[in-house]
Amino acid sequence: MSGQTDYSGMAALSICEALLLAIHDHKLLPEREVVGVLRDAAAAHENAGVSKAEKEMHRAIADLINHIIIDGNLARRS
Repeated sequence: MSGQTDYSGMAALSICEALLLAIHDHKLLPEREVVGVLRDAAAAHENAGVSKAEKEMHRAIADLINHIIIDGNLARRS
């Protein structure tokens, strides 16, 4: 079932990223607010998890979100 979870997570991430870009493109939120949403999401994962495996998973999620912020399309799409 791990593969199905991976696919679901990737789909959810793609949908959320597209929604955030659309929100920015339609000027519903300024870039700083969209980045703030992403930073809040990353922060929620940075110190989460109890076991070593959980901590590694949450750290990887935070890293992925931070990568979206750094590499983000927002500045390039403005």
